[in-house]
Amino acid sequence: MKKLLFTLSRKRIFTLLLLMMCIISCGEDDVLPPPESTDPETEDPITDPESDPVTITVDFTNVYGGSEDDTFHDVTATNDGGFIALGYSQSIDGDITDNTTQVNRYWLVKTDSEGIIQWSKTYGGTDDDRGEEVIQTSDGGYAMIGYSRSNDGDVSTNEGFQDHWIVKLDAQGEIEWQKSYGFAGSDQAFSIIQTSDGGYFTSGFLDVTASNGEGNDLLETEEEDSSRATLHGVGEFWGHKLDANGNKEWRRYFGGTNNDRAYATLQADDGGILMIGASESNDFDISNAKGSYDFWVVRIDASGNLLWERSYGGSEIDIAYAATKTPDGNYVIAGDTRSNDGDVTEFNGNADVWVIKINDQGTLLWEKTLGGTNFDTARAITATVDGLAITGSSRSNDIDVTANAGQNDIWIALLNTDGNLQDQRSIGGDGIDFGLGIASNDQGAIIVAGETQSNTGELTSSNGSLDAVLIKIN
Repeated sequence: MKKLLFTLSRKRIFTLLLLMMCIISCGEDDVLPPPESTDPETEDPITDPESDPVTITVDFTNVYGGSEDDTFHDVTATNDGGFIALGYSQSIDGDITDNTTQVNRYWLVKTDSEGIIQWSKTYGGTDDDRGEEVIQTSDGGYAMIGYSRSNDGDVSTNEGFQDHWIVKLDAQGEIEWQKSYGFAGSDQAFSIIQTSDGGYFTSGFLDVTASNGEGNDLLETEEEDSSRATLHGVGEFWGHKLDANGNKEWRRYFGGTNNDRAYATLQADDGGILMIGASESNDFDISNAKGSYDFWVVRIDASGNLLWERSYGGSEIDIAYAATKTPDGNYVIAGDTRSNDGDVTEFNGNADVWVIKINDQGTLLWEKTLGGTNFDTARAITATVDGLAITGSSRSNDIDVTANAGQNDIWIALLNTDGNLQDQRSIGGDGIDFGLGIASNDQGAIIVAGETQSNTGELTSSNGSLDAVLIKIN
């Protein structure tokens, strides 16, 4: 036993001498790192859990609707901690309690913080009416926009086919006023903001051929241009500046001879407006077209004067659907791309989510491609407390997308302020599932609105063939 202890002591002394020699003779760069810890059963490296990215936590996935087709296209976080979602519904049963005809009507649902319905209301007439975006107004009420084919019920007038229809509500969802704007053709609205003067700005598109060139109020510095109606064609970006009661102050359209559609609106710090969408044109108001369809941004001042316009994209189809203003006064725009050239520096395949950031002069600050090798698109974006959140849909299960439950899944992606992907999550089932709206609140919660046709998986369309969806994540 003494001999064994003596041998162990000599080994300890020898080890200590070696360590001392290493400390004296080895530089800091020569010291070997500690061996990587491994799981004894799997031999996989053991990582520090605090160094892993935080995974998306789903608080709830709620499905709403009746026995017909129902959808949410937008959602807003409300000042009471809850949410309000807008879409349209054909149902006369289930969660839809005030509709008697199986035609699409604006459908507005107010929920608490857990997605429990507080009230549900439909708006419109006896024809096809589709709600696209809702905001909470400074008085605690709401304003919503979309397009209508009705001229009865809640809709006071219709100029032909589809008109922009704006509705102002009180906090309980009761109509305070409503306005229709349009001409003989298909005129659709997708976005509304409350402007800093207490009024509103709405955007969408105008069928300028059907309007015979009408719909563009001349500014004091302009003269009538007889060629404008002939140069402009299928669809134009069309914006309306309204006062606090929805009365038109002025309206402007911009575009070229092909199809141009505005899907989003932002207000700049100087009171001017950005209309954001996609353009197929390469003439008239479009000065730097890149390809088949481009992201197109029109910047006007507070009186409607065109300050600049920019196209972004490559040689294929690039469509912008959503935009948000960032705390630094710049703008982030999201949609999808099929290009692998021009402004698009990476391409995964088929169609990718494409996100760009521009400043107030239209300079491209950065661009990011997200998704996999199948079809991926972004339909909504919001600024969060620490970056950006987008939603849309994905058919991929590779590269940036780690799972797919079948066909299109709702895809949620969290980005940092530089547009780098931090986390992502696919939510869906065996059918077609789409994320169409997204919002965040001051507590860091993110709410996604959309639709589902699935009968399996995390989303189950238990009411009708198409149901509305709200998903809350942290």
